[in-house]
Amino acid sequence: MMSGVTITDGRPTLVDTPAEVPDASRLGIATARERTSRVSQVVTLVAVIVPPLGLFMAMGLLWGVGFRLTDLVLFAVLYVVTGLGITVGYHRYFTHRSFETVAAVKVALAVLGAMTLQGPVTQWVTDHRKHHARSDQEGDPHSPHLSGDGLVGTIKGLWHSHIGWMFTTKGMERSMSYGRDLYEDRAIRVIDRCYLLWVGLSLAVPFLLGAWIGGSWSLGVEALVWAGLIRIFAFEHSTFAVNSICHTFGRRAYEARDQSRNNWVVALLVFGEGWHNNHHAFPRSARHGLGGRQLDPSWWVIRGLERVKLARAVRLPTPAQIARTPRAA
Repeated sequence: MMSGVTITDGRPTLVDTPAEVPDASRLGIATARERTSRVSQVVTLVAVIVPPLGLFMAMGLLWGVGFRLTDLVLFAVLYVVTGLGITVGYHRYFTHRSFETVAAVKVALAVLGAMTLQGPVTQWVTDHRKHHARSDQEGDPHSPHLSGDGLVGTIKGLWHSHIGWMFTTKGMERSMSYGRDLYEDRAIRVIDRCYLLWVGLSLAVPFLLGAWIGGSWSLGVEALVWAGLIRIFAFEHSTFAVNSICHTFGRRAYEARDQSRNNWVVALLVFGEGWHNNHHAFPRSARHGLGGRQLDPSWWVIRGLERVKLARAVRLPTPAQIARTPRAA
């Protein structure tokens, strides 16, 4: 299944539509290749593995000199907490409404998501809803499959979907068609207007905690670098990998009209978001890791919220829906 947007009584409603492959020549839209080229696979593998290895090497080399246990703990805690603001908040709650929650949790998720520096919630959501409506077709804000064929096209597509789109197509779809429900929410409007405050908070928290725990301003600056700047860099590129890597490199469990793929490495980095083909098959599902071994920490958080009565109306595909969805060859 794929997600689209219909307008009912003047309000946008996300709906699931059959994941049938349309006649691209009749519709006049770009088509994707049968499978990812070997060059694309190698480039993608390097992009996923080399930066984290470099980061871990730097941590080891600087241990006790420019990187300490406090920095590591703050890095990990803030990476997880703010990251869940994106995966559970921006994505599964605000974009796809895969569950309902109370006002306090809604506000917390919006603020934590903003602290990743990925933009205000209305911008993120409208871009992502358009991505689902036009996935890997003309109009998709960040498809890697619309930049031509061959080596040059592959590199251009990966660049565009990973980073380049943020300088060309990001934030262009902030319309009522894709975001009326958020624009009419007063709390979300206030949080959006305070976006720069959340950006400052994302940097101030590690600095102040590092200085307080370490007992000096210099250690606060050190914590700011690792648990602030590098943490933001690491999570942003892990998230960007969903757009680039999970549409070019991985396994397809279900047929869909796009090139979404499941990638376990990305899933580990962004708390289950790497099970991207599952997500495009069942976009309103609160759970992306549908297989027994597909770890999905974001789903665990939603399930935990449900158990303590902070989440309700949690949406999951039924066994019958899963059985009816065509499997990839």
